[in-house]
Amino acid sequence: MNNNIKYILFDLDGTLLPMDMDVFTNSYFKDLIKFAYSKGYDQTIDLVSVIWAGTGAMVKNDGSRSNGDAFWDKYSRLTGREGKKDEPMFDEFYATVFDNAKNYVGFTEEAAKTVNMLKEKGYKVVLATNPIFPEVATDKRIKWAGLNKDDFLLITTYENSTFAKPNPKYYSEVLNKLNIKPEECLMVGNDATEDSSALEIGIDFFLITDCLVNGENKDISVYNNGTFKDLRKYIGIE
Repeated sequence: MNNNIKYILFDLDGTLLPMDMDVFTNSYFKDLIKFAYSKGYDQTIDLVSVIWAGTGAMVKNDGSRSNGDAFWDKYSRLTGREGKKDEPMFDEFYATVFDNAKNYVGFTEEAAKTVNMLKEKGYKVVLATNPIFPEVATDKRIKWAGLNKDDFLLITTYENSTFAKPNPKYYSEVLNKLNIKPEECLMVGNDATEDSSALEIGIDFFLITDCLVNGENKDISVYNNGTFKDLRKYIGIE
């Protein structure tokens, strides 16, 4: 690994927090819909389709507004409801019932072990999770991974980000926030498309294969790849 690297950027879902993304998403969506209906939400609205459309708006965000604003604007246009008035209900869900989703994900001690070893060696650790969730939901998932938000120099959420993966501008935004250079960074993630796009702006990349996502069927041998133990060897801390 490049000896100039001082910052390690980690993806969360499927990387620090093992999961099958489809199982996780489908399961917690069911909980969200049940919660919304219990609050008197209009059951004629296809809430799942609206959320996916809002997610698409965040992925296509052009940097002119936060991802959260992109989501709620799309939400409002599709539902005819004022998104900002519904947002507290969603935040309440993430602060409470969302904890049930811990049952739909895994856990690996290797994740927290690696983050702690890196910090002990003087590396700065960034949570470069795709910023399509609010802060409250991201904090929950960090805890499920056996970590704390204070472990990270920066955590990307839909409130503080204006781009999303796989747009390389997402990574540029992270670097700009921290005033650091691409050659000082290593991106670690499990998605061969979303996370490898960091390479486009000169960030080194390591692909974690435990919960590999490779929707484009890429030849992953072109990437440094393996387990967390392999990652630690790559970095030179084990």
